[in-house]
Parts: sequence; structure tokens; C-alpha cells
Amino acid sequence: MTSDLPDYYFRLRENGALVFRLGAENRHRRLEMEQIAILNMKNGEVRPHGDRKLAPEDMDAIGIWMNDRATLLAAREVDDILRTVDHLNLTAHWAQNKATDAQLEQVLDPLLLAMHDLRSVLVRRKAERLGKNPE
Repeated sequence: MTSDLPDYYFRLRENGALVFRLGAENRHRRLEMEQIAILNMKNGEVRPHGDRKLAPEDMDAIGIWMNDRATLLAAREVDDILRTVDHLNLTAHWAQNKATDAQLEQVLDPLLLAMHDLRSVLVRRKAERLGKNPE
């Protein structure tokens, strides 16, 4: 099992991760997880754990993980928005064909306000884009 493990483990937390160096180089062949750093994805900060000094290979592994994580989160964000589009279509179908008057009354105002807000933002952003790139 331990021969297939990576050298580092990243335990996710709200805005980043805790970084552990993995090792099984002891006489009992137990997996050792030694915390070496704390990462903050929002500001890119890497803080060594305790009095530790991070080696260049530690920083390389952390940098690769942070880049990969940022790419994954960006892809998930777009996927979430595309799922929202799907959900809006399903909501339209539900409202037209399945919803009772009581159900519609329950969701009507919050849904209309959210849709109005979203439409306003999207129209403004599109106008800004078109104003920058006149064709």
C-alpha cells in the first residue's frame, strides 16, 4: 500500500489546505504524516508549520498542487453555472406543467427577484464587453 502513495498529502480546508509529508520509513512500516505547511488559496500564502523550513522540493510540490487546485476549482465553478442553467430550464418546465398555485406563490417573488438581479448583472457585463470590443 505505501509504495503507491505520493510524497505529500493535502488535507482540504475552507480556504486552502494543510500539507503533510508522507513517509513509511520506520521499523514498523507505519504510515507517517508529518504536517509541514498551511496553504491559503485566496492569497497564495504558504506558511511553514511550526519552526520548519520548507525545502525547494516541498515548495515545488505545493506550487503544483495549488495550480492544479485552482484549475479544478475554476472548472467546477463553470460547471456549477451550467448546472444552474439546466436547473432553470427544469424550473420553467415545473412551473408550467407541475406546480400548484400554492407552490408557485411560495417561490414566485424570491425567484423573480433573483432572476431580475441575475439578468441585470448579465446585461450590464455584456454591454461592458461589447463597449470594449466594438465590431
